[in-house]
Amino acid sequence: MTEAKEAPLIRLTGVGKNYGNVIALRDVDLEASAGEVTCVLGDNGAGKSSLIKVVAGLHRHDSGTYEVRGEKVAFGSPRDALDRGIATVYQDLAVVPLMPVWRNFFLGSELRGRFGRLDVGTMRETTHREMAAMGIDLRDVDQPIGTLSGGERQCVAIARAVHFGAKALVLDEPTAALGVKQAGVVLRYIVQARERGLAVVFITHNPHHAYPVGDRFLILNRGRSIGYHTKEEITREELTALMAGGSELEELAHELDAAGSSAAAAQVTKEAESLGLTED
Repeated sequence: MTEAKEAPLIRLTGVGKNYGNVIALRDVDLEASAGEVTCVLGDNGAGKSSLIKVVAGLHRHDSGTYEVRGEKVAFGSPRDALDRGIATVYQDLAVVPLMPVWRNFFLGSELRGRFGRLDVGTMRETTHREMAAMGIDLRDVDQPIGTLSGGERQCVAIARAVHFGAKALVLDEPTAALGVKQAGVVLRYIVQARERGLAVVFITHNPHHAYPVGDRFLILNRGRSIGYHTKEEITREELTALMAGGSELEELAHELDAAGSSAAAAQVTKEAESLGLTED
């Protein structure tokens, strides 16, 4: 019993996933504990989407173990994951732009009163209260959700997941299509979710968004882990270097130089130096 209580809410150990002959994930470890943010970083094709699908219950892993609170699981659907408190908020939010905020908040889980009528008053009040608890003060929950900014719509989805019992929150690139200010709004609400005791898995390709809020960092490249560190073990510069592929940039500079394209090589070297990717 003690071991189960102390176990991370989510733990993947040596997880692998194949799609036919394509290896999407191999030997990936991940932990997400209550009150922590675990960041999963990687470029396009790194395996982030495959990892999300495994954690969310959309696809089953082919190797390794997936544990929830110390108990091995093999989800057959996202509903199975949700029943265990794991909610996933995807980048392309499933919202109806012309519907009010409160209707989107309760979409698919509407409250009904006598004679099966929608309990509009309770749903409005609950939406406003839950949004305020996340630090979002909406003037009018009757306004169409399409009138909110991208960051605010992300926050509605986060607040909705928390309200409906999520203990672990998986966020799929929530800041990818946002400007600097709106990305900052979402990052603040990720911290809010952590402070409310949720285990947050933050999927992103941007180390500058991940480092300020993250407690753990998993870096993926072509389906494999190339680094798994706590915040005490890695600096922002080192995280950026792992993400940017410093050795690959250096190799490219040498190849261009050998081919006689010295100007291009110098530019690549300069960019690598600016990121702190070259060795002294």
